[in-house]
Amino acid sequence: MDSTFRRTPDIHLQDLINGLLQGNRVFLSRAITLIESKRVEDRKMSAELIERIVQPGRKSLRIGITGVPGVGKSTFIEAFGKMLTDIDKKVAVLSIDPSSNRTKGSILGDKTRMDELSRDPNAFIRPSASGSNLGGVASSTREAILLCEAAGFDIIIIETVGVGQSETVVKDMVDYFLLLMLAGGGDELQGIKRGIMEMADHILINKADRQNLKAAKKAKEDYKNAVHLFPPNEAEWVVPVGLCSALEKLGIEATWKEIEKYEKQVITSGWFTENRKRQAIKWFHERIHDRLEESFFSKPAVKNEIKKKEELISSQKISVRKAVEELFS
Repeated sequence: MDSTFRRTPDIHLQDLINGLLQGNRVFLSRAITLIESKRVEDRKMSAELIERIVQPGRKSLRIGITGVPGVGKSTFIEAFGKMLTDIDKKVAVLSIDPSSNRTKGSILGDKTRMDELSRDPNAFIRPSASGSNLGGVASSTREAILLCEAAGFDIIIIETVGVGQSETVVKDMVDYFLLLMLAGGGDELQGIKRGIMEMADHILINKADRQNLKAAKKAKEDYKNAVHLFPPNEAEWVVPVGLCSALEKLGIEATWKEIEKYEKQVITSGWFTENRKRQAIKWFHERIHDRLEESFFSKPAVKNEIKKKEELISSQKISVRKAVEELFS
C-alpha cells in the first residue's frame, strides 16, 4: 500500500470501500492486505473498514474444506468452484497455506494449482500464510470472509492446511464443514480422522476413480458405519458420506446438492442463525485474548523482565512456575 494511501486515510478508505462494494477484485485484494497488516495505523483503518462494510443479513454460505495433505483439496476446490460459477455463483477461496515458522512466509502454491478457477471472472482466490496459528488458519481469515461477502461473493470457501491440529478453528468460522478423505489411509491416520470426523458435516472419499474405485467404495461403507457411532450434532443433521473424483469431475454436483439440502434444513430450523451468533461471540472473546496478549508482550518492562527470567530458568536458579508467578506479582 503506497504512502499516499496512508497520508489521506479518510479519502482513500472511502475509495477502497466503494471499489470493494462494487465487487472489484483488485480493491478486495487491497482490503485484505490492509487487514493483514500489523501496523498500528493500518489496524485503526482496518477496524473502520470492517465497521463500514458489514451488511447484516447479507446472504452467503461459508464452507470449510479440509483433509490430510495429498487428499486433493486444491483439485477438488477448483472443480467444485467451476461448477458453482457455471451456475452463476460468485466464489471466493481463502486458501490458508503452510508457512515458515521462521519467516511466516506463505508458499502461495494454491493459486497456481487452481489455474482455471483463478482466471474465472466470478471467482477470487486469496492465499494467506498461516503463521503460528494452529490448524493453518490465518488470524485475519474471519475479517477476510466479511470483505468477500461485502464484495458480493455468494460462496466463501476456506481451505485449510489439513494437518489435523486445530480444525475446530475452521469449524467455528464456517456454516458447513467438508472433510475430504482417501481410501486406505492406514491406521496411522486414525487419530487425526476421529477428531475431525466428529466435526464434519459431510465426508467425501476423493480420488474414487480407476484402480482406487473399489477401495473407495469400501471406505465409504466403513465411514458410514463410523458416523452412526458419533453423537448427534447440534444441527440435527445426518452426516452424508459420498464418493467423488475431482480429477474426473465425478460427484461434484451431488456434493453441492447435499450442501443445499443442509442449508435449507438449518435455515428452517434456526440453527444457521444461531451458529453464526455463537461464532461471532467466540470471535469476540478470541480478539480480546489476542489484544491482551499483544499488549502485555509489547511493554518494554515486560520484555526485559522476561529476558531475566529466561536466564534464571536456563541456569536452573528458578522454576518455571515461580518465574511466572513473580512476573505477574
